[in-house]
Parts: sequence; C-alpha cells; structure tokens
Amino acid sequence: MMDDFGLYPREEQFDPFSVMLFKALQIVAFFFFIAVLAISPDAKDGKVDSKAEFLITMDWPDNHPDDLDLFVQDPVGNIAWYRHREAGFLTLDRDDRGGANDFILVNGLKIPSPIREEIVTVRGIVAGEYTVNISHFQNVSGQPVEAKVKVQKLNPTAQVIFDDKVVLDHSGDEKTALRFKLDAEGKVVDVQRRPKSLLETFRSTSRNGADLDPKTGVRTIRR
Repeated sequence: MMDDFGLYPREEQFDPFSVMLFKALQIVAFFFFIAVLAISPDAKDGKVDSKAEFLITMDWPDNHPDDLDLFVQDPVGNIAWYRHREAGFLTLDRDDRGGANDFILVNGLKIPSPIREEIVTVRGIVAGEYTVNISHFQNVSGQPVEAKVKVQKLNPTAQVIFDDKVVLDHSGDEKTALRFKLDAEGKVVDVQRRPKSLLETFRSTSRNGADLDPKTGVRTIRR
C-alpha cells in the first residue's frame, strides 16, 4: 500500500499469527534435525562397539550330538572352561553340551536349537601367550568331529587373526587350535599351533597332592 506521498512503505504491516507460525516451524525443524542425528550416527567401516578385546569362537556341525569343549588360557595361567567360566579377563559365555542342553524357550516350550557353539571373550589386555584348546568331552556319534575355531581382534577395528578347523576323533581327545602372543598394547605378535595340553595342567595339580586348583577351584574334570 502506498503512503500519502505515493511511495511503498519500508516495512510491511506486523502480523502476529504469521510470526508465531514461522517460529513454530523453526522449532519443529530443529527437533527433526536432532532426531536424525540421534538415529543416524556416522558409520565407520570395520568399527566394532564392544567392551571385549578378543572374541574366540568354536563351533561344530548343526544338530551334532557330541559334546565339545573350548578351553582358553591367558599368559598368567588363568583358564576359562566349563567348570570355571570366568577367569581373569576371560569369560566362557556358554557351555554347549551338544544334544544335551541345546534348547531355547518359546512361550514356555523348550524347542531344540541346532546351533553348536562355544564362545570365550577376552575383556582386557595381558601381554604374553594365550592358548586355545578343544576337548572332545563325549563322543556320542562314534565318529570324528570337525570343529571350526576363529579368533577375532575387535579393537580398534575387527580383524580375524585365526580361522581354521580341528578334527577330534574320540572322547578325551584334546587338540591345540592355536597359541597367540600379545604385546603390551594388545597387538598380536605371533600365532602358532605348537601343542600344549591344558587338561594335563589339571591332572598335574591333582597328582601333586593339591586339594584345590587355585585357578579352577576343582580337582577333577568330571561334570
């Protein structure tokens, strides 16, 4: 609208409703931007958000009836196994007994699970050598069993340091899958497969007359 001098005014008339609507749209846009940031974090290739430093897995064929066990020893002698599932920074997440305990609960019903797997996590760095062994606790099938062992370094990025198979052929059979060394920063400096019996560690303790093993709290390996 022109003024009395035939000129357009320098400012338009003030409209409170339009100003409030514009401010409301600004607020909505701001909260939408915050929500997008929250649900869409920057992706980094190979980045693993985990408290564990290493993940050690051992699996054997689905639905297999045999009972295999994973043993892991750290550089100071702690051993994680089915009778001592937490030892130092080592944790055995599950004792898989083959066909004996592989069930999941669904609506109160026990349903057989086909997966055969044991997992040990290493939740802190201790420099030195780690030993990863497999034991054939019970050979129900009467046949050799092929187990797959994988060791992954998780931080700062996921890295497979070992992935291979081990064959066990009778109850009581024990094989060393690998031995690997870490430096003080947690870097893998050596990987080898030189045999070392961890079951013999328990037997030696018993033969020496100790009432209880200080690291396992038991004398025998019977379940």
